[in-house]
Amino acid sequence: MIMAYSEVTERLEQSHARLEQTVRTLRDELSEKSRLLERKNRLAALGEMAAGMAHEIRNPLGGIQLYASMLAKDVAQLPASLELVRKISGGVKRLEGLVSSVLQFTREIRVNVSEADLAELVDNAVELASPHADAAGVAVRIDGPRPLNVRCDGYLIGQALLNLVLNAIEAMPEGGMLFIHYRNGGQTTRQFALTLRDSGAGIPPLILDRIFNPFFTTKDTGTGLGLAIVHRIIDAHDGTITASNPDGGGAQFEIRI
Repeated sequence: MIMAYSEVTERLEQSHARLEQTVRTLRDELSEKSRLLERKNRLAALGEMAAGMAHEIRNPLGGIQLYASMLAKDVAQLPASLELVRKISGGVKRLEGLVSSVLQFTREIRVNVSEADLAELVDNAVELASPHADAAGVAVRIDGPRPLNVRCDGYLIGQALLNLVLNAIEAMPEGGMLFIHYRNGGQTTRQFALTLRDSGAGIPPLILDRIFNPFFTTKDTGTGLGLAIVHRIIDAHDGTITASNPDGGGAQFEIRI
């Protein structure tokens, strides 16, 4: 009788321990989902604000460009003045390019889902980025099943992968390795998981949570929209993308769709 009671008690204790572990896991998942939802809402709000500002800026830029072209005709015989007008026009064109990028970023992303081979999408992105990789002395290693058939918008996912590959190459100006690993989806992934890990300096911890924000960049050139667009593409597929600094150095981006 005592032995049977002990066995029952032990099973109850084991069941209680499993329940506690399940509760902790669910609590962690809920915390992560809440963080991702907060980031998604923040990006949506920034996108709306950027779209409004872009439309307000575009009209005055058109007027400035018109007046600059008229002024260029008036000072055509004055080289010094004409050079100043050309600089004004160049600045306006750069601003127009930025406005166009902002409007492209804020435009609704429509996903056209079809059958695609993820291995082929990865190969194409790496091939397109190969001139940059060769110039920087970066070697790329790909690991994953071939083929891996998935349902996604192949064009958009390819665009996101190319952006991430180029971003990783830029993070290794002195050369290095880029590892790309993809696999079939597990319990927490519907189709696939894909990881890009570079051997660069990693992402400064203070900016780790901001790198997907529109216009945030640590580069001297660029609009700061690259990773923000990648985030929107993955989000449009009802997927997630996370950035981290794994043990061993470098930066890592993980996509789950």
